[in-house]
Amino acid sequence: MSDKQKVTPRSVWQEYENGRRFKSGLGTLGLYEQNRRNERFFVGDQWHGAKCGGERPLVRHNVIKRIGDYKIAVVGSAPLSVSYSAEGVANTAQLREKVRMHRQALFGGNSGDGAVADRTVEVDTVMAALSDYFRTTAERVKFEDCKAQVLEDAYIGGTGYLYTYWDNGVETGLYADAARTTPICGDILAQTLDVENVYMGDPNNADVQSQPYILIVQRKSVRELRQRARHNGVREDELAQITPDTEVSYMAGDRSQDEPIDSRKATVITRLWKCRDKHGNTTVKGVQMCRNVTVRKEWDLGIRLYPLAAFIWQRRKNCAYGESEITNLIPNQIAINRMLTASVWAVMMMGVPMTVVNGDVVTGELTNDPGQVLRVYGTAEDVMSAVRYVEPPQFSPRFNEYIQSLIANTLTQSGANDAALGDMRPENTSAIIAVREAATMPMQTVQNRFYSFVEDVARIWAEFWIAKYGKRSLKMEEEDDVWYMPFDGDRYRDLVVTAKIDVGATGLWSESQAIATLDNLLAVGVITPLQYLKRLPHGVVPNLEGLIREMQEAQGGAMPHDDVETMAIPQSATPPEPFTQEGQEEYGVDMGGVLEMLSPENRELLTQMPREQQEALIRKAMGA
Repeated sequence: MSDKQKVTPRSVWQEYENGRRFKSGLGTLGLYEQNRRNERFFVGDQWHGAKCGGERPLVRHNVIKRIGDYKIAVVGSAPLSVSYSAEGVANTAQLREKVRMHRQALFGGNSGDGAVADRTVEVDTVMAALSDYFRTTAERVKFEDCKAQVLEDAYIGGTGYLYTYWDNGVETGLYADAARTTPICGDILAQTLDVENVYMGDPNNADVQSQPYILIVQRKSVRELRQRARHNGVREDELAQITPDTEVSYMAGDRSQDEPIDSRKATVITRLWKCRDKHGNTTVKGVQMCRNVTVRKEWDLGIRLYPLAAFIWQRRKNCAYGESEITNLIPNQIAINRMLTASVWAVMMMGVPMTVVNGDVVTGELTNDPGQVLRVYGTAEDVMSAVRYVEPPQFSPRFNEYIQSLIANTLTQSGANDAALGDMRPENTSAIIAVREAATMPMQTVQNRFYSFVEDVARIWAEFWIAKYGKRSLKMEEEDDVWYMPFDGDRYRDLVVTAKIDVGATGLWSESQAIATLDNLLAVGVITPLQYLKRLPHGVVPNLEGLIREMQEAQGGAMPHDDVETMAIPQSATPPEPFTQEGQEEYGVDMGGVLEMLSPENRELLTQMPREQQEALIRKAMGA
């Protein structure tokens, strides 16, 4: 934490070796070898190093990958959105209406008259804009791919990391002047890192932001490192000390051990640490070094948070690195493979048994072809003993039952039962959904850790935007409109920005269910045809926007929310209770899913109806 300590290549390499010793002492095999073994079993290389001869079939029934794919899908299937807010800044319904008007004014190309003078409205407008801009940045850096890779890394190695960094070479398409002569370059990029490549300064502390320092170890080509060092002002005589090495034994996966000798790569370490100035302000600094050369001297990242977010699959107390579920599934997987291999070998022995030939009696070649004639010279006893089959040992007919029982128990104990995996016949939908929800319930803690990971990423991105963007426009995408909102990050450096993750509907509310519900809601008149089209899942109807536009033109250009609603408001002295939880459970109705389909106006109308009318209408819409 202190910026007075001298950081040298030797000191950084010593910290690296200390981190390697800690990881090598984790578990029975150490983190590096255990994770290599876990990856082999996950991808199916489950007989690695086994000397079983070349003739025997080595059967694999990969339950580990089945469990892993299912759990990764459960944790990462729900669509996520980010909502930013600033601590100490109010955000009420009245303020949100002012923010909407202010945003419309900005969309129209003006400052919204006196709206900008209100600091609260300005901050809330910027926070709402950053929430939308998160989607734009996520698409640019392929955040969905990064999330999938982090989930897989965490399942295999216990921990997944996403590293966000600033790249001055990123072209934004924006210009600092109206004449478009001064392009604005530089933006954030995201990269997943293996747990083998990240070293925490305090390996007994799982909190990333409280680490004294963080080391990021990577393999880069010598040519690239020399170019980078030359660009950073390193002398030519020092550039010659950047030489290739073979430090691959601490990298992730078996394939890292197969690095070609002529690839000319070297290990480079990026060290990050936090410093405080005399005013108490925190900033993150970094330095990049090879074993003997400083590739990039100490620089200020300009942000207050470590640009690293961690997702731990299974936590271990007093350890910064997580535990993989595969480690404890490997013994079961080995037993299943061995039993299956023995079963297949036994069946082959019974169908095609081994043949024993008396070479002294049978002089010709034995081909085992049907109808082959063998010439045998000798007595009758010689003929009887010339060729015979070796009787295989007795094979229990219940052996296959034991195998299936072990497979089923392994899947069930891991939370991947038949209902969760979709291996049940859909005779009772409600029961299947109930069993599936019960199977996924233990995954909620893992999901919560994953949502916390996304929140960490969102906060890091907001830190970069405010600290590094300066004056530039933010790309806003709203339905069919794309516009650019003016933004000045320096005006919000004093804000404490927080991020909240909003989780959308999961796979249980599938597209087919959504379409069926929309069909029924349209049939009973709850929604109009335009509202129906606007809420169809993406990609169901080709050129859906064109169809909606043609319908609007046919109706005189009316917008969807201006359509005449078919649902009347009941005249009631006191607003009745909304559709009850008991009614949802009794009729199997997902009220949240139905309300999600409705416009705000229709949603309010529905909740104002008497409970009996709600239940009848929703049951009819849901086909209950």
